[in-house]
Amino acid sequence: MREKRNFAQETCIRSMGKTMQQTGMLYPGCRVGVAVSGGVDSFVLLKCLRIRQGIVPFPFELLAIHLNPGFDPDNHAPLVRWLSENGIAGHIEVTDYGLQGHSEQNLRNSPCFRCAWLRRRRLFELCREYHLTHLAIGHNAEDLVSTFFLNLCRNGRVEGMSMSEPFFGGALQVIRPLMLVNKRHIRAAARRWELPVWANPCPSAGHTSRSDMEETLQTLYQVTGNAQKCIFNGLLRWQFDKDRQKNATKEDEKGRGLGHAARVRD
Repeated sequence: MREKRNFAQETCIRSMGKTMQQTGMLYPGCRVGVAVSGGVDSFVLLKCLRIRQGIVPFPFELLAIHLNPGFDPDNHAPLVRWLSENGIAGHIEVTDYGLQGHSEQNLRNSPCFRCAWLRRRRLFELCREYHLTHLAIGHNAEDLVSTFFLNLCRNGRVEGMSMSEPFFGGALQVIRPLMLVNKRHIRAAARRWELPVWANPCPSAGHTSRSDMEETLQTLYQVTGNAQKCIFNGLLRWQFDKDRQKNATKEDEKGRGLGHAARVRD
């Protein structure tokens, strides 16, 4: 029997479908690792991908990956039970990445940078070990906006976050299927699905550069009554156009390469 879903749940599922369709991020037989932190974004990402498995006209595999940062080595227990109940394979690993980031040896650097760097490196290692073709991350529309303004204000770069981005010469595709979804819909969907989300035990939670930028953006959103919606829509269209142009360029290069190979054989 099909579950009865509310507006937020349908928004997450359908927006993910739109992103998948317009970017062509998945294909038959692909193996997708899903980075699950235990927060609402990554949990809803995993839930929606599980649902999309039953919607798309081709098979793809899922592997949930959780890297516990070490503040509470047992707080991922609800995820283990949920994965078992929903028939999803998982890799759970307790690390000391968060502790390293907040150690005295790392006082000169940002604890978030150190922890994120270690976590990203390990995720890439696991993708290689499990022969995964994709790594899915739960970034949403707000994350695109805050990243855009962080890059502009701190690095002087006009740069966002790609919805589908190749790494290691195309051996791995990093995807962000929830990029079109607002955080409020993600939170509402997580509540309706009763996902076992747990609180972030990191001492830096809520005190990062990203959280500071998100707080600053709240002032910008007050410029007009629909400023937030306009900024979201404008940056999402811009990111979509960038991704489409990038994919078109790659396909053109691939076509030229095949044409050259054919001429050589002739």
